[in-house]
Amino acid sequence: MSIQYVDSAQDLADLCRQLAGSKWLAIDTEFHREKTYYPELCLIQIANDDVIACVDPLAIDDLTPLLDLFYRDDTTLVFHAARQDLELFFLLRDSLPPHVFDTQLAATVLGYGDQIGYGNLVRQCLSVELDKAHARTDWRQRPLSPEQIDYAADDVRYLRQLYHLLTDKLQQSGRSDWLKEDFAALSSPATYQEAPDSSWQRIKGSGRLKGKQLAILQKLGAWREQRAISHNLPRRWVLKDDVMLDLAKLAPTSPQALKKIRGLDQRDVDRHGKALLQAIEAGKATDKNDWPVIKRPTPLSNQQEAVTDALMALLRKSCDEQNITPAAVATRKDIEALIRGESSSVLQGWRHEIIGHQLEKFLDGELSLSASPDKLEVQQR
Repeated sequence: MSIQYVDSAQDLADLCRQLAGSKWLAIDTEFHREKTYYPELCLIQIANDDVIACVDPLAIDDLTPLLDLFYRDDTTLVFHAARQDLELFFLLRDSLPPHVFDTQLAATVLGYGDQIGYGNLVRQCLSVELDKAHARTDWRQRPLSPEQIDYAADDVRYLRQLYHLLTDKLQQSGRSDWLKEDFAALSSPATYQEAPDSSWQRIKGSGRLKGKQLAILQKLGAWREQRAISHNLPRRWVLKDDVMLDLAKLAPTSPQALKKIRGLDQRDVDRHGKALLQAIEAGKATDKNDWPVIKRPTPLSNQQEAVTDALMALLRKSCDEQNITPAAVATRKDIEALIRGESSSVLQGWRHEIIGHQLEKFLDGELSLSASPDKLEVQQR
């Protein structure tokens, strides 16, 4: 099947006519983000059973006809690891397509592993080894070579086959409804929105701070986020994480004191000094009751650790029987949260159906475990 390269409004209109009425579309994107806050969309790959196309958004001013197709209520968009692709559409349209299918999530509940990569899944399911020659391509450069276009098209050429295969397997195994909540979350704007005041949580090393230091870091983080957004710059280009931590710990009060912070040069002080000092003062002035808090879980007792071990054994046994990777269902932290009586993902959605209800029964004394050297047994009490 030949690949259509779409780089004009007329070509796009023709493609949309070909795709009209599709119940599903396999989608992938190529983007560049190394030098910007927002990802720069460089290519959109699209396929159904009859068409494979690469749309050049750098050459087409108005993508509305294509986006209108993506946002139809009777069309499912198929992605692999959908989140970054959907973030691009959210930025373009300030909303999200209503129906999404993610082959990476589907693979999770079908035993292919947790967060499996596209190439690995294609290899396992279709016995095809994808070419990696253009994995480091700068997709902003034009013209794209035929080899680059063919490489990009592979991301949807096999995605459509995966979609058919995985949906069939989900139906055969009775798991078609398991991922409804996960897919719905991908189409929720809340998934892609983060308040600037929360950005401090992504700063590496923030866990070493406490009290007023965290309040200062929160103000500094909000300032950096807003600066990065307004100038479309990577956060690290505005101010690096280690500099942010030192500013929060040392809380300098003057331009001269700022110059003593390692990693801040004269240019940074001249450009940002006033704003940094204001953020630091705002953090220091924050009421103690409003200081951000890093929630650290209460340590488990030795007996609780033993119960956690038992639940992990039950988790592994159940997942093995259902051909699902345990890490895709629950981590030890999820099980520990259950022990503490906290909210745990293992009690929600398809995870509850797979194992959560059994874990609850075990904790309620309705199930027990026994073991032989080569087998774990579950008994109903």
